Amino acid sequence: MLEEEYQLDYFKTQGFTRKICKACGSAFWTRDSSREICGDAPCEPYNFIGDPIFRPHNLDTMREAFLSFFEKQGHTRVERYPVVARWRDDIYLTIASIADFQPFVTGGIVPPPANPLTISQPCIRLNDLDSVGRSGRHLTTFEMMAHHAFNTPTEEIYWKDRTVELCDQFIASIGGDINRVTYKEHPWIGGGNAGPSVEVLMGGLEIATLVFMSLGRQKTAGKGYDLNGEMYYPMKLRIVDTGYGLERLVWASKGSPTIYDAVFPEMVSHVMNSAGLSHMLDNKEYTKILALNAKFAGLMDISGTNLFNLRKKVAAAIDVSPEKLDKMITPVEKVYAIVDHTRCLAFMLGDCIVPSNVREGYLARLVIRRTLRMMNDLKIEEPLADLIEQQTRILGDRKFEQDIAVVREIVDRETEKYASTLERGTRIVQKVAKTYKAKSQRIPLAEIMTLYDSHGIQPEMVRDIATKEGAVIDLPDNFYSMVADMHSESKKEVEEDKTAKYAERAQALPPTKKLYYEQPSDIEFEGVVLDFFDEYAVLDQTLFYPEGGGQPADTGTLVSAESMVRVDSVVKVGEVILHHITGGVLRRGERVKGMVDEERRWSLMRHHTATHVLLHAAKEVLGAHIHQAGAQKGSESSRVDIRHFKHITPDELHRIEIAANRMIMTSQPVDISIEDRTKAEQKYGFSLYQGGVPPGRDIRVVKVAGDIEACAGTHCQNTGEVGVIKIIRVEHIQDGIERIEFAAGVAAIYYMQHLEQIVTASSDVLSVQPENLPATVTRFFTEWKEQKKEVERMSAKLVELEIRSLVAESIGGIDVVVRRIDLPQKELSALASSVAEKGGVALIAGAGETARVVLASGDSRVNAGDIIGQVCSLLGGKGGGKPAMAQGGGPEINQLDLALKVGRERIIASLHV
Repeated sequence: MLEEEYQLDYFKTQGFTRKICKACGSAFWTRDSSREICGDAPCEPYNFIGDPIFRPHNLDTMREAFLSFFEKQGHTRVERYPVVARWRDDIYLTIASIADFQPFVTGGIVPPPANPLTISQPCIRLNDLDSVGRSGRHLTTFEMMAHHAFNTPTEEIYWKDRTVELCDQFIASIGGDINRVTYKEHPWIGGGNAGPSVEVLMGGLEIATLVFMSLGRQKTAGKGYDLNGEMYYPMKLRIVDTGYGLERLVWASKGSPTIYDAVFPEMVSHVMNSAGLSHMLDNKEYTKILALNAKFAGLMDISGTNLFNLRKKVAAAIDVSPEKLDKMITPVEKVYAIVDHTRCLAFMLGDCIVPSNVREGYLARLVIRRTLRMMNDLKIEEPLADLIEQQTRILGDRKFEQDIAVVREIVDRETEKYASTLERGTRIVQKVAKTYKAKSQRIPLAEIMTLYDSHGIQPEMVRDIATKEGAVIDLPDNFYSMVADMHSESKKEVEEDKTAKYAERAQALPPTKKLYYEQPSDIEFEGVVLDFFDEYAVLDQTLFYPEGGGQPADTGTLVSAESMVRVDSVVKVGEVILHHITGGVLRRGERVKGMVDEERRWSLMRHHTATHVLLHAAKEVLGAHIHQAGAQKGSESSRVDIRHFKHITPDELHRIEIAANRMIMTSQPVDISIEDRTKAEQKYGFSLYQGGVPPGRDIRVVKVAGDIEACAGTHCQNTGEVGVIKIIRVEHIQDGIERIEFAAGVAAIYYMQHLEQIVTASSDVLSVQPENLPATVTRFFTEWKEQKKEVERMSAKLVELEIRSLVAESIGGIDVVVRRIDLPQKELSALASSVAEKGGVALIAGAGETARVVLASGDSRVNAGDIIGQVCSLLGGKGGGKPAMAQGGGPEINQLDLALKVGRERIIASLHV
């Protein structure tokens, strides 16, 4: 960034001097002309510990002080957004206050909810997960207090000078000495945007960052800047993007040894007591150690091997060995981490994240299992759910959507899964450890990652078991941070777009008028052919719905004066609709009459509308966390995938079906409107985005029986037109996701008739009335099981008798049995094994619908697996197995005698007789 970007009038009029830090070489601004250091760690150690730099505040009073201050300065207070970023398709968690307004507000597509605004946004960042508890300052969850201004080419709210002035004024309002503040120049790049920024420093601590977002990667008119090898250009908007660390401000206002003691005093005390460590809170030596640890941690990045260096520095300062210090301080660090993690989970689960193996659910499970591991290490017996519920109470009115009873159930189930992972994991890790030990190789990081991702086995467990097995392991201190980084951003799957080659041609055409939205119940229309190429016709207007949003395209016909063609698929390229036709050609300029297949259109509309109804019914029955993970509409049946933390029970499924049909019977109107995105989000929340995040300033909002979504499909005019919903089945497709398959309307009637036919046919076979079918089937099944047991008992007796009657021939001193006995495969195997167990060889075959053969060998010279193939090939089949036992068969029963003869000859040859 150019130096002039930081030449603010405010700095000049307020007596600031621009200096170059003697420690790090960065430029900074200060009112103290004698200052030589920028004020940032590690250039300057923390000097607020034991010497607070603000008036004492807790989280609530500091948050209110900030928001109230900026309200008085003309900013509108905006409520927090969820910590799960459902309005984004690139990240899973809300990582900064500006993330609330990306990409649509920052891209100038939609206006902000207020301008200027102030907000205190809970954020979750897991990229420093391993440092939490150890550093004295790192958190997984923090509140980024912010004030934002969005300057447009036609309206200037305020820019750099006013931003820095407001920062000074706020610091003074909470008792800070603005003469101690330094503003360090620090160019900012992130999320495709860039701009100059200043870090606000006091007491060696960065308390805020003021970013002036003015550049983007999208090429615009104006001078470009090469930043880290990429070109950035002036944006249409210039955005004031500030971030004040609520927890850091509270820490600096209390001067406590660590940030955890400052912001979690109640929970730290509680967990220390649960861990049997409460005596440490009153120990002055521990207080000194923790303060030193925090100060030194501020001077270094403690990830990786720096943890050992941190221990050495603190140990030297208090004259103890690093090993002794590690033993002293590690339990307290784990307490701090547990306290931090439980608050993180209170936000995650309260904002309806469902733990799973994908997306944000993966990150929630990562935090849960890391917390459980540390609780086990400290022998804390209190349930994790209790700690999370206590954090929720402390957080107070944070407007959590999820009921605490559901949160507890989720956590209890995750705790059970973790326990079963520990049991199963021991065997898996032992096998891996032995494999690498045998190769004289270290267990690599990639293997540890696989064990965690595929089996949920935590790295500490791998390390402990591998060490016992004598294997060597590469386990970095920042393992969890690495895992979190890998899973924090969405990796978009690139699908082949067969119509991409037509994009340029489509752009040259006017947008197609979408009659399927204006007249969804109509099936006939007239239009003019604007273009025809590669069997695709483009009309000026159409009733044909193009494939999208999980809904298949309409089909039908187009009739011109000279031909009638079939429309078999419809796609949307930009705002142009392409109709793929067969059976003829169309000419530009000719008028056509279009006819949509009526039954298919209505079935698709019913199924799409039913999806909304069913989703809302599932939320009513199962809880607020229900969110669509995918959907596919069809004309005969449809499916909707939902995020849920356990299998849906038959009773729950019945309740969902009843709730859905009650909504249908009330014939509630389906309301569809085009609304401003920002206003819709404020009005309805982010559950709007069930099927993905649509682009654009305005979104199509569909309201169906309490379900409100941004949706592009075709729908009935009221729920009554759906007719009926019948759930066909529920399927557990992956951890945390349940699939409900259902039919609606006439398709549901067909399905119920099909079930009725099955019941009737089954009743006829058993000669009972349909209502007596369950009792009869139960009786028959019970009798069948008893008879099966009797058959097995008789078969065992028969085998015993056959074993007694087996006559072996002695070939080279080895007993060899080659016989045909028409018994099932299981019994043939038992007979052959009885011979092999005594050192003999048995080739026994039997016949049923096909021929079956078993060869068992108790002599190493006779390899059963080698011989069985030739024997079975004579029967027109295949066989295989191990040297001691092989089996197979074939359809040609009449060749059994020949097969046995050849098999006997191979056995004799193997015995070298």
